[in-house]
Amino acid sequence: MSAGTAVAGGRDARLDMFRGLALVMIFINHVPGTVYENYTNRNFGFSDAAEAFVFMSGMAAGLAYSAGFANGPLWPAVARIWARARTLYFVHIAITVLALGIFAAAAKWFGLYEVLSKNNIAPLFTQPLETMIGIPLLTHQLGYLNILPLYAVLLLVTPLLIPIGLRWPVPLALASVLVWVLAGQFRINLPNYPNAGGWFFNPVSWQIVFVIGLLSGMAMKRGARFVPYHPVLLALSAAFVVYVLVWMKVPAVGAAGRSLLGSLREAGVPFYLVSFDKSFLALPRLLHALALFYLLGSLSIFRPIASSGPAAPLRIMGRQGLAVFATGTVLSLFLQAVKTAVPPDPLRDGLMLAAGLAVLLALAWSLTRTAEMTRDAARVRRATA
Repeated sequence: MSAGTAVAGGRDARLDMFRGLALVMIFINHVPGTVYENYTNRNFGFSDAAEAFVFMSGMAAGLAYSAGFANGPLWPAVARIWARARTLYFVHIAITVLALGIFAAAAKWFGLYEVLSKNNIAPLFTQPLETMIGIPLLTHQLGYLNILPLYAVLLLVTPLLIPIGLRWPVPLALASVLVWVLAGQFRINLPNYPNAGGWFFNPVSWQIVFVIGLLSGMAMKRGARFVPYHPVLLALSAAFVVYVLVWMKVPAVGAAGRSLLGSLREAGVPFYLVSFDKSFLALPRLLHALALFYLLGSLSIFRPIASSGPAAPLRIMGRQGLAVFATGTVLSLFLQAVKTAVPPDPLRDGLMLAAGLAVLLALAWSLTRTAEMTRDAARVRRATA
């Protein structure tokens, strides 16, 4: 993001708008089988809304928490971040229980037993004790419920990252790159239980996007940029984003690119450099995400767009990110169950998605308005005290 109004104006409207847009994309993608998922951002590049969500979560953490480490006593700053991580954990557990309830109701009352074999629910029946241990330990995660555990783990280490970033931002970024390389090279991941393997969103790999976002947010807090603006870097980012778009939409270009990556893989280049693996955030996904973030953050046209009236719904949802994400996840899983019972239909699917987005917007507006009324009442009390 560019420097300037981010802190002086209280909030950066672009951050709220793009976060709201990412939440919309996530909601649509979490209801698979609709024609509308063909128009989300994952169809136009290697990365998708997950990279944007993690990057902006890091940026928001840098904006919200870095001043506490720079100006105040240490423990309150640490406790504030860990309190947020604790909230994320309990929200994750809550939406996991709600998801299980939704799919159990679909099976019991509507005979949709096939939903019990999807979204990593089956181990609850084949290994019930182990799975019930794994859920609170975060070692067993249902499908589409993977990103909050990642975010919570990253927040747990944020009190260590911020003091280092305040003093040595570039070495921290380089260390983050090194950790990403080691995770891919040696397949380092947090374990699953009772299933084999590791986390779908591997925190050891995905930390690189969070750390770059964190350093960007910390720089914005000072009215600066972590990655300085340079026309050559902007041109390279734009060229790469356009090239990836052509790759995705022109079959011959995509086939040639995949063939080249396959040849490199056969020649011994590690998988995390030449694949599109999401768990280890492979290099093509990472480069596309970073190029896109730099491009969007450098183009001044997004300032007036983000502050405009038509962008207000996205801004409102972005400000209430956790509530919107959690509610949207539950709604999307409910719609998955509904779609199991009815055949695909663009009109019906569109109405369901529109209704879900309307609920999310109403929730975000009510939470925002409640917060404003609470602040106004507090100001009145102080003025009359």
